[in-house]
Amino acid sequence: MASKTITPTRMELTRLKGRLKTATRGHKLLKDKRDELMRQFLEIVKRNNELRQKVDEGLSRYSRALAVASAIMSPEIMEEALMYSRQGVELEVTQKNIMSVNVPQYHFRTTSADASDVLPYGYAQTSGELDDALMELSAVFSDMLELAQVEKSMQLMADEIEKTRRRVNALEYVMIPETQEAIRYISMKLEENDLATKVRLMKVKDMVLKDAHDFK
Repeated sequence: MASKTITPTRMELTRLKGRLKTATRGHKLLKDKRDELMRQFLEIVKRNNELRQKVDEGLSRYSRALAVASAIMSPEIMEEALMYSRQGVELEVTQKNIMSVNVPQYHFRTTSADASDVLPYGYAQTSGELDDALMELSAVFSDMLELAQVEKSMQLMADEIEKTRRRVNALEYVMIPETQEAIRYISMKLEENDLATKVRLMKVKDMVLKDAHDFK
């Protein structure tokens, strides 16, 4: 293949050697990037598992408390109690760069500093179990938000790891071997040309010497 597509000249050989040097350096940098991405990805996976367990446990406590409250209170009173909220949430989304991957960062704050505002009703007709359910949901909210952040980060980093892996493989198994093969081909052709030139020069020399001998 190399003999059909590459001109075996010293200029081309120099160009390919420079290309090989750049590709080798790029291959090392991409491998380092891939390895660091994998390390940070595994840390995020570990944090994701921790958050998933916390959120599942918190939502289970919320569900149990809400189920008890629903059994005690009538649907009408439950609906009326939860119809209006006194507590709001403001969400801000920023980005953090991890190895050229922009992952989201979620920041929230409540519109009221009073923790009791999470309960938007009076206590006369509601049960304590409803209070427990809403407090459990409020407590797990920040973990749910961080879990969403972590899972999105995992998705983005997994995509970047796959892209980097493909680039590493393309360099390692395609570009670098093909360039090395082309360099070997050109070097061989140049050696053949040099040898052929030396043979021609030797023949010319012999002819010149013979002519000079005959002349004498």
